[in-house]
Amino acid sequence: MNPLPVPVPVPIRVGNAPCSWGSLEFEGLEARPLGYAQVLDEMAATGYAGTELGDWGFMPTSPHDLHRELAARHLQLLGAFVPVALRHPDAHADGEARALRVAELLAAVHQQSSAGSPPFLVLADDNGSDPVRTLHAGRVTTAMALSDAGWSAFIDGTHRVARAVHRATGLRTVFHHHCAGFLETPDEIEILLARTDPELVGLVFDTGHLTYGAGADDTTAVLQALDRFADRIPYFHLKDCEPAVARRARAEGWDYFAAVRHGVFCELGRGCVDFRAVLDWLRRREYRGWVLVEQDVLPGMGTPKESARRNREFLRTLGL
Repeated sequence: MNPLPVPVPVPIRVGNAPCSWGSLEFEGLEARPLGYAQVLDEMAATGYAGTELGDWGFMPTSPHDLHRELAARHLQLLGAFVPVALRHPDAHADGEARALRVAELLAAVHQQSSAGSPPFLVLADDNGSDPVRTLHAGRVTTAMALSDAGWSAFIDGTHRVARAVHRATGLRTVFHHHCAGFLETPDEIEILLARTDPELVGLVFDTGHLTYGAGADDTTAVLQALDRFADRIPYFHLKDCEPAVARRARAEGWDYFAAVRHGVFCELGRGCVDFRAVLDWLRRREYRGWVLVEQDVLPGMGTPKESARRNREFLRTLGL
């Protein structure tokens, strides 16, 4: 009798995102130097297997057309970022509507795919819209946190969006902690996770935003947060943080956009995040999902294709 085949573990797979090519969600940065076709071509050519949607309208919004474009490049759709001003109750209805529009597109594209895990609705605060939080990104204090009423509205809005998305599409919502918003520090992440339903809301863990938001110059904060939030993390963003730029941003009082413009989120392996330690943590947890590389650049900054290639080559040196 022939022995039964030994199951082969599903490897961690690597994607990238349009923000690495300068397509960012912030008001005033709408100019996109590259079209979606070039971005997807370069993403596939540099060795990535998945992508997020990017800003609404950057890629095709017809499920058939979007599926065709992704399939032609052997890319899987992993999720989409939806910012909502959750601290304001009067923004919840609009946020729900926009999240549903995005989630329905994600679900329809997934249905046309023959394999792969379902994408995530990536919910976030409307980062960069509050002047105080934007100015103090990377060095916020407890005095700048949400009030009790603000937290109640924030949690209510998060649940409203996540429930609507799940009811309509079956997709899960993951919250993206992010500098220049009201979910930046590890303690703020803790509050969100403690007050939300784990069946509805998970966390997309971003190594770069965690490092900068925690005021760290090494990977200690990342590893502590991974242990702290482990049971709520089904999805990862890999982003590095350049400590010299971060220190200068804090010392000179730069706002979030100035820090990004000066390269606070550098190429992987050139900052202070210990990605070997992060990947070792994932493997010990037998993580079998996706990691998404993000290297935020403002439109016109850098050479996105070459950065994407170097980021992918760096991860290969770590066995990914």
